[in-house]
Amino acid sequence: MSRTVLRGAQVVTMAPDRPDAEHLDILIDGDRIAAIGEDIKTSDAEVVDFGGRILIPGLVNAHLHTWQSALRSAGADWTLMEYLTHLHGECVGRYTPADMHISNLVGALNQINCGTTTLGDWCHNALSPEHADAAVEGLAQAGIRAVFLHGTPYRSPETSHPLAEIDRLLDGPVRDHALLTLGMALQGPQYSSPETAVADFRAGADRGLVVSMHQSGGELSPGWEAVRASGLFGPLTNVVHGADLPNAWTEMLVEAGVTFTATPENELGQGHGTPVTGALLRLGSAPSLGTDIDTAVPGSLLTAARIALAHQRSLDHAQYRETTGMHANSASVTAKQALAWATVGGARALGLADRVGRIQVGMQADLVAVDARALNLWPAHDPVATALHADIANIEAVMIAGNWRKRDHALLAPGIDDLKDQLRDSGQRLLRSISPAHSHA
Repeated sequence: MSRTVLRGAQVVTMAPDRPDAEHLDILIDGDRIAAIGEDIKTSDAEVVDFGGRILIPGLVNAHLHTWQSALRSAGADWTLMEYLTHLHGECVGRYTPADMHISNLVGALNQINCGTTTLGDWCHNALSPEHADAAVEGLAQAGIRAVFLHGTPYRSPETSHPLAEIDRLLDGPVRDHALLTLGMALQGPQYSSPETAVADFRAGADRGLVVSMHQSGGELSPGWEAVRASGLFGPLTNVVHGADLPNAWTEMLVEAGVTFTATPENELGQGHGTPVTGALLRLGSAPSLGTDIDTAVPGSLLTAARIALAHQRSLDHAQYRETTGMHANSASVTAKQALAWATVGGARALGLADRVGRIQVGMQADLVAVDARALNLWPAHDPVATALHADIANIEAVMIAGNWRKRDHALLAPGIDDLKDQLRDSGQRLLRSISPAHSHA
């Protein structure tokens, strides 16, 4: 197996027992981190000089509807209701397996380009087994680590998740790819009858799968209480958005180990409600982060982290002034916390905390090199903040499972121009199904 030493960088490990940043070498052996330390000696490894760079754990985008990549920016001015009407009401049924494949492939490549090494692909447009397989193959071809969260277009509240399809994917299409695992993108208790919600949760628990669901705004449906009474909320439960949940429910879910994924740019822009960040922090918990839909917002997780941080600080500053009549003397939330939401938090939400999210011996070699010599980052006094402030142009290199997916600021993927043409053609055809006043084709 190949061995590589990454030398000369400042390393942000995100490990709880280490400094925020330190000058360390990292030894990669195959797909894992074999050693970290100062001046690692080895005679059988390739040495890569990363002087002037900052190495961070690969980012974890815990929630993206990657199948919408071909529709980028088409819904930038849509409200949540317009998005549901035009995309889910008019467009989803027009998708072919080829559309699913090209969107997932190019969408995953874009995530790698932005520094994401692990993706929670919330695929709720698996119209058929062929659609699901095409989406899976797109992820696999891109070389990203991903949890394929299988879902379907919205069904009646009484219709259970198609478990035969979950078992089929477990038996082959997902199992056959080392970087992919399976989860369930449920309609969840908000959009299901109590009986259906309980059955879907129990099916996920029986298979040991992460179950993820949307929730934002409005009163909780009876399905929530049914799932709680059945004891099915736990660490493999992921709530996306979670905006405006009653405080008692947020507290109960956190105590049960449930994870939350905020998608702050889209939540604020489309009207989901106030991101759940503050409610979690007050309970000693924290969110993971996603970018949600390329249809409306950019796919950079670092942008999402900065927005989440700034928004929560704004709320906290306003509350402090209202309470004391004075300006706060210190920040309520730190840059390191925001970076943790984009790494450690995402790994936990996707059930992968034992494999990714930190730079530690035995973890998967999923790493990102930020070029801190760039004009927009130099002189990089605070390595953690510098990594958080990075843009796509600063992501110099990306490694997933010990393999380079990006080097010298360029994706290592052939035929990008052809893939872009396919994505454009797919998007233009799909947009023709949307009401003329809202189509940008």
